[in-house]
Amino acid sequence: MEKILDIIEAIAHEKNISKENAIDAFKEALINTAKKLTSYTSNFEVLIDHDTKTYSVNKVITVVADNDEQLFVEVGKEENKEKIHSDAFISLSEAKEFDDSLEIGDQLKEEFILEEHGRTASANLFRELEYHVQRRIEQDLFEKYKEKVGTVMLGTVNRVDADDNTHVEIGELKGILTQRNRIKGEKFKRGDTIRALLRYVSVDPQYGLFLELTRTSPKFLEALMANEVPEIDDSVVEIVAAARIPGERAKIALKTEQMNVDPIGAAVGVKGVRINAVSEELNGENIDCIEYSPIPEVFITRALSPAITQSIKVDAEEKKALINITGDQKAKAIGKSGINIRLASMLTGYTIELNEVEGVTERQPETAESGEAEKTKDTSALADLFK
Repeated sequence: MEKILDIIEAIAHEKNISKENAIDAFKEALINTAKKLTSYTSNFEVLIDHDTKTYSVNKVITVVADNDEQLFVEVGKEENKEKIHSDAFISLSEAKEFDDSLEIGDQLKEEFILEEHGRTASANLFRELEYHVQRRIEQDLFEKYKEKVGTVMLGTVNRVDADDNTHVEIGELKGILTQRNRIKGEKFKRGDTIRALLRYVSVDPQYGLFLELTRTSPKFLEALMANEVPEIDDSVVEIVAAARIPGERAKIALKTEQMNVDPIGAAVGVKGVRINAVSEELNGENIDCIEYSPIPEVFITRALSPAITQSIKVDAEEKKALINITGDQKAKAIGKSGINIRLASMLTGYTIELNEVEGVTERQPETAESGEAEKTKDTSALADLFK
């Protein structure tokens, strides 16, 4: 097989894999073919001459001690195993019969000429090469998409199966959006374009290499916010934490080191245009933006918004917070079906306990009328300015 590297390079170009991966696949194919034609206990090496673009295969036998366990290998099924002599090793005493200068660790090499085994060898080599090239293609795709884990992927719905899993075409691979990774109430049909977070890349006996997608992860919310808010994408504003009950409500904690930047205003956008775009993508999910504080008491209090708390006691070691709150604010703190307090706990990482106290908490109205009431019509104090 003259100029074999030219053929390998052509395969690499056609299959869109690197030349190095194609050569590795060819080496593995040669070794496996040689083992099929001789013995699976044999050991082979492949040498590539890049100048002449040819190859050679050598059978390698290693010299070991007379009592070395590697001289024998077990073959057969569990209940019917037997020990046979390994072709990859030779005892020192036996090796010295050929060459008295041999020592333990030396290697005996014999050239294995594949062409001498006829069409059987060619057919085996073709099948092995096809198999290993395909594995390299899958490995390259795996590494390519592994780097994209945690990013938003755009794909087209191919079908929805009987288990309500949504199959999505994304580049060279297929993605799967299972029912549990889909926002409640969402329905997709063939041809729809959807966005989802790449959760991980996996190999499955049924689906082969595939991408698992999710639209319910807090990371999906964070990624969408980064896409919509330039300040987050540029790291001017940082997302510290996010918590979601998919399709219903979410809370996101933001901070910035720049004094002239309002993290909440940047995330919300003019007239809420940025946050509304994210909410629309999440099937109308309500998103609360909260300014992060490194002080747990402040952060937890903000996380319970819109409820107004009276006082808070934090146990940092146990990650617990006891909050005193008036009856009129308790319902706000808990939220519908407990959603507000659950999100606050998920966002802060603290178990929150509410203790109802007597009293009513009311915000002081800041209206124009109250401001006018405080004004005085007495201008006598200005008289001294004109004397």
